[in-house]
Amino acid sequence: MNMTKSLISNVITNHHCLKFKAICLAATVLAVAPIVAGSASAQMIVFDPNNYTQNILTAAHTLQQINNQIQSLTNQAQMLVNQAKNLANLPTTTLAQLQSVNQKTQSLLSQAQNISFDVQKIEQAFSGTYGTVPANSSNATLMASAQTRWQTSIGAFEDSLKIHAVAVGNIPSNNSSMTTLVTASQSASGALQAVQAGNQLLALQSQQLSDVIAVIAARARADALEQSRVVTAESQGQQQYKNFSTRIGYQPANVTMFSGN
Repeated sequence: MNMTKSLISNVITNHHCLKFKAICLAATVLAVAPIVAGSASAQMIVFDPNNYTQNILTAAHTLQQINNQIQSLTNQAQMLVNQAKNLANLPTTTLAQLQSVNQKTQSLLSQAQNISFDVQKIEQAFSGTYGTVPANSSNATLMASAQTRWQTSIGAFEDSLKIHAVAVGNIPSNNSSMTTLVTASQSASGALQAVQAGNQLLALQSQQLSDVIAVIAARARADALEQSRVVTAESQGQQQYKNFSTRIGYQPANVTMFSGN
């Protein structure tokens, strides 16, 4: 940008110099006739009309060349001004706002209750709490596991609602950012500003897509945990029935109610 300003300054300086030369040349040509006329009374001077005419034509031709050079320099100066506009950066940015919105969504996803979005933790949960119920499980163990699965499902649905709320809450902020960027793009003074505004609009779309992915992931997690809870509950019911059916039934025995003396 400083180099561009320097070039424009040099062009303007050359422009003024050429103008000054043109004025001096014109003044010299106009001063020829009075000087010749004034000197005629003092001494005999031979006036050559052809030479005088040739000098006038030469001066006019030179003046036209200078004017052409001035016009060329003016065009170059305008070209440099346009290039400077094309290289100007966009004064508007929404990067910090988009990053803040993304961090909020990521924070909620990382706070997922009980079973988070982590492959190892999911494997650990399904190897112990979900899946086939061990045959030697006691009724107390089965009840505790069922309670854990129920709380996990409730927590997953709560997490899903929070993510939905954040995504909906981001809509006004995203609309504001979109309006700002579209306005900046329409009023861009050069190509670079228009491109930068377009890049920020793409970043805004990426952030909105992230919200959609987060909503889908949270809802899918809640549905998957609830379905797993239902399937495991069926397996637990079978095990509880098996425990009940294999219990030793009532065995009659003699009971002495009154002791006789």
